[in-house]
Amino acid sequence: MKKMSQVRQVVFPVLSALIWGTAFVAQDVVADKMDAFTFNALRSAVAVAVLLVIIRIFDRFSKDKPQRTEAEKKYDRRQLLWGGLWCGLALCVASNFQQAGIGAGTDAGKAGFITALYVVLVPVFGLFFKRKVSLPVWIAVGLSVLALYLLCIKGDFTLAPGDLLILCCAVVFAAHILIIDHFTATVDGVKLCCAQFFVCGVLSAIGMVFFSHPDWGAIWESALPILYVGIFSSGVAYSLQILAQKDANPTVITILLSLESVVAVIAGALILHQRMTAREYLGCVIMFIAVILAQLEFPIKKKNAENV
Repeated sequence: MKKMSQVRQVVFPVLSALIWGTAFVAQDVVADKMDAFTFNALRSAVAVAVLLVIIRIFDRFSKDKPQRTEAEKKYDRRQLLWGGLWCGLALCVASNFQQAGIGAGTDAGKAGFITALYVVLVPVFGLFFKRKVSLPVWIAVGLSVLALYLLCIKGDFTLAPGDLLILCCAVVFAAHILIIDHFTATVDGVKLCCAQFFVCGVLSAIGMVFFSHPDWGAIWESALPILYVGIFSSGVAYSLQILAQKDANPTVITILLSLESVVAVIAGALILHQRMTAREYLGCVIMFIAVILAQLEFPIKKKNAENV
């Protein structure tokens, strides 16, 4: 039983990383055919449908469910409502920045690594909540700045519009993670995910109505990438992440999940035949080091903390 649990904690996050990394390729393909609002509205609708099925399955097979009083159920519903609204708003902004950046010309691989900057930003944003930032995190911040310079800044010190949009996406995703961290203490993770995709879908649909002109022919042609991102990236991968994190070391899980940036580069090269310069590949390597470093703790510091 313990061996199966260890396998789950390794295989599930790696599968999630593979799905999320290849999803950047699907987003790249769709970006040439439709705007960000249309894509995210459709993607979110598919995700909600999938997550409702997953919630139903979890509820059916879950055992020893604790009995809740009416007051507790009312509190749970209120927390789910507010969590869904705030998480959905952040997800909508981040997702549309990301898709708009890919549509503006940022390659799938580069988009994956710039997006991964949120892993470094989360502990830095924690400063606003009086959380201490360790030395490895500050080193990771410095490395990520260097990586962004190599990835995004051209010879004339200009930043491509697509790269800037992806950078904004990473910042909002960092805030999104902190919001999720606040609500998951009292709300079921999969239900919160479903609620946030519902809100994201509604807001994106409003943006689609007012700011875009959907081409239904193009949507039909892009049905497979939309279904892939909606079903696997939003539904399956998130559920695998939830299952992997149960009784697991969050540091190890996060490092495994960050492999999505590496998969995005490989998938972009193999499927879309995208190639980056040696300078950009160096930036990817440095960014990956920064992402991993941001998750590590020095044993000496940990031991000192325990003594205190």
